[in-house]
Amino acid sequence: MSLVITGATGQLGHLVVESLLEKGVAADQVVATARDTSRLADLADRGVQVRQADYNDPASLKAAFAGADRILLVSGSEVGQRVAQHQNVIDAAQDAGVDLLAYTSIANADDSGLALAAEHQATEKAILASGLPHTFLRNSWYLENYTGQLPTYLEHGVVLGAAGDGKVSAAARADFAAAAAAVLLTEQPQEVYELGGEAFTLTELAAAVSDVTGKTVSYDDVPAEALTEVLVGAGLPAPYAAILADADQGLARGELYVEKADLETLLGRPATSLVDAIRTAV
Repeated sequence: MSLVITGATGQLGHLVVESLLEKGVAADQVVATARDTSRLADLADRGVQVRQADYNDPASLKAAFAGADRILLVSGSEVGQRVAQHQNVIDAAQDAGVDLLAYTSIANADDSGLALAAEHQATEKAILASGLPHTFLRNSWYLENYTGQLPTYLEHGVVLGAAGDGKVSAAARADFAAAAAAVLLTEQPQEVYELGGEAFTLTELAAAVSDVTGKTVSYDDVPAEALTEVLVGAGLPAPYAAILADADQGLARGELYVEKADLETLLGRPATSLVDAIRTAV
């Protein structure tokens, strides 16, 4: 069986390939694609098939998907361009006649009001319209979205957000990758997996940082507009800052909360905890 992973130079895509190999899939049955294949040398050295593919180049996608049985479409990173890019992937998957197209979507995509959800919703609709056998991997936030900010939390003693008491079912990127690999190896996967770990509020995040590091960190809840201004002041582009603030508002509405059952069933173990992720990051 030929398993194609798109965007394999990205952190998630690369981890999916690693997980497939760890699960015993023969390297020559795994196809890792990227715009720049030189960045996949470590996988090629292990026997993984490496093929050039650009979401903006339909011909490259058609060539990369030749002989594919199952494809994982890792959502693109270029916000505003992803619907057209993903459509190119869907069209190429149709040409290849794949048995399954799996797509990394967003939590609660059916009714999410997040600005980031719009392109995922459009992609899911396009996949449905294609008639391809499919599964939607609706991922909540990465724990790394928070652990990556530990230096800032510790410097200022504050987790700043606009999420109120909303809970986020964040999970480790490696857990999402392992779940995606498991789906690719499942004979008849579900049509939808709502994926996330043990949920927590940002107040609980601050408490966990305090417990692990021994330095007092508190959560400061501010209006979304104020959060946007702070993020812009920290150097983020205004549109990106607005998206992050909007995501916190979605978190407050419960749109990034999912039960952990789907993820832990695919993993066959508990998801990585917030405390363990913080300890590792520290």
